[in-house]
Amino acid sequence: MNLAGNTVLITGGASGIGLALAERFLKAGSQVIVCGRREEKLQEAQRLHPGLQTKVSDVASEADRIALFEWATREFPKLNVLVNNAGIQRRGNFTEDTASWEERRQEIAINVEAPIHLSALFIPHLKQQKAAAIINVSSGLAFTPGTFASVYSATKAAVHSFTMSLRHDLSETNVRVIEIVPPAVNTDLGGEGIHTMGAPVEEFADSITERMAAGELEIGYGRSEKARKASREEIDEMFRMMNSRT
Repeated sequence: MNLAGNTVLITGGASGIGLALAERFLKAGSQVIVCGRREEKLQEAQRLHPGLQTKVSDVASEADRIALFEWATREFPKLNVLVNNAGIQRRGNFTEDTASWEERRQEIAINVEAPIHLSALFIPHLKQQKAAAIINVSSGLAFTPGTFASVYSATKAAVHSFTMSLRHDLSETNVRVIEIVPPAVNTDLGGEGIHTMGAPVEEFADSITERMAAGELEIGYGRSEKARKASREEIDEMFRMMNSRT
């Protein structure tokens, strides 16, 4: 994938992995739009990178997703790359979670409903572009789930499965389908300070974008690279070892 000359929309792009990807697309010479729920975070990202375009949007909401699609394709008719990056992670024992279902449903809506719905909305538009891509961000936990975040793990497994099917369905079109498979990365996913021991986000983003530019379609890093290539026996052992510590 050529990182230059694109018009890119990144959900959840005001911080973390989304912002790191935005920076690299910008540096390569692409126009980048990032969206997120918090206007102050978007403004902060724009101060750091004045070339960024921003849009407040809650991708957990069906109405917001439709409005985002209509706005983005109207204001940026050459938009040719959709990055489904927005995600949240609720941590804790699933059987002991006493939060309301609405609160718990948000994780499913943002992590699964949003990328599927946005892909459905944007595909007809992307097919009209000379070269286009859908980039879905899953997780190493899609392959070796963590009992400390069982719903998050399940949502990312769904994203992985959906991405494989979507890639097949679009294989004879101009739309490439890429999956980024992060390990634990030093961001605030799941709560401030939880992933401080994760992979440095800058190193991770450098590696991922280099491999995207080389044409790879499913890209992990460190532990997640090992997980996505593992045999079933290796996955079972990785699952046992990871979750025996929780």
